[in-house]
Amino acid sequence: MSTERPPRRGPSRRQVLTGVAGLAAAAGAVSAYARSHFQQPDNGHPHDDFTAPTGGYHFQRRRTPDRTEVRAADGRVLATFTDGARTALLTGPTRTWSEPRTTSAVVRGNAWVRLMPDGWRQGKEHTRWFREWFPKTLADRSPDVLGVAFQYGDGAPDRRNGSGLRYAGKAHFGPHVPGESATSFHFHDEKSDFYDYLGVPWTFPDGTRKDPEHARYGDVDCSGFMRLVWGYRMGYPMHSTNLPGVGLPRRAYAIASRAPGVLLLPDTGRPPADISLLQPGDLVFFAIDIGRPHGIDHCGIYLGPDTEGHPRFYSSRSKANGPTMGDLAGRATLDGDGFYAQGLRMARRL
Repeated sequence: MSTERPPRRGPSRRQVLTGVAGLAAAAGAVSAYARSHFQQPDNGHPHDDFTAPTGGYHFQRRRTPDRTEVRAADGRVLATFTDGARTALLTGPTRTWSEPRTTSAVVRGNAWVRLMPDGWRQGKEHTRWFREWFPKTLADRSPDVLGVAFQYGDGAPDRRNGSGLRYAGKAHFGPHVPGESATSFHFHDEKSDFYDYLGVPWTFPDGTRKDPEHARYGDVDCSGFMRLVWGYRMGYPMHSTNLPGVGLPRRAYAIASRAPGVLLLPDTGRPPADISLLQPGDLVFFAIDIGRPHGIDHCGIYLGPDTEGHPRFYSSRSKANGPTMGDLAGRATLDGDGFYAQGLRMARRL
């Protein structure tokens, strides 16, 4: 991968905060708007309410899906590992996720989501690797999957590596589509992948090279956002097509059907009757069918229940012009009769 610094750009329309139904926002940075109109979100700062035990673990097998729970001596669940998935759901200090620009709902919980080197299997808890890895990871407070995802949301500051590459900071969805009104779901164009956000070329393991589009710098669509978080930042393998391959394919429908891990909710053509299997970090997939052929066309990350008791997800959305947990043009919840709840079709645990 090249670490060439992406081209600098002055203020543009993607630095103008867009609202619902053609509301004209003042030009300038999102954070400036948020400070003057809303409370700035203070996402992901852990509270001092959890001490990680260093031993005395008990292991319990669960089914549907097959998984191993790790419990402390006092019975608390410390972690969940699902057979065939690399996702580790760990208990840690409580964190709060909010987005005042778009919703009054808040997600508050003690879930920390990390990736293991390979898929879980029964008995792995008895290996030397696990005995060394688990206590260290349980106590780790560096950004996890959820923390990384919110590094691209409202008010997120730019982060650069030693070469000057901006690898995090407020993301947008895509350039304006000529002829589309601000009220259209297609006002911001999809097709922006993680390398467009970064502004650098990327060579995949099969040798395929993808060059970023200058007009898409800082942009990432829904599946590109999953690849930015899970692939580029967390190290999950990716490939360049929508065909079967190693790791995450490009589009939402291909990730839903062909990505590794565990299929939790199969597509029945209707919203699932029961979503209780979901845990924070799971990928959720939607058929929102907005004037295009019916099928999976949107994806996001499940965050857990919000403070109003609704299961809430996080995704990059055109109407919000970037990653959002909010309610512009549809509530970002998985229950009830809302737009996204009725479009929910599948879920997968990587």
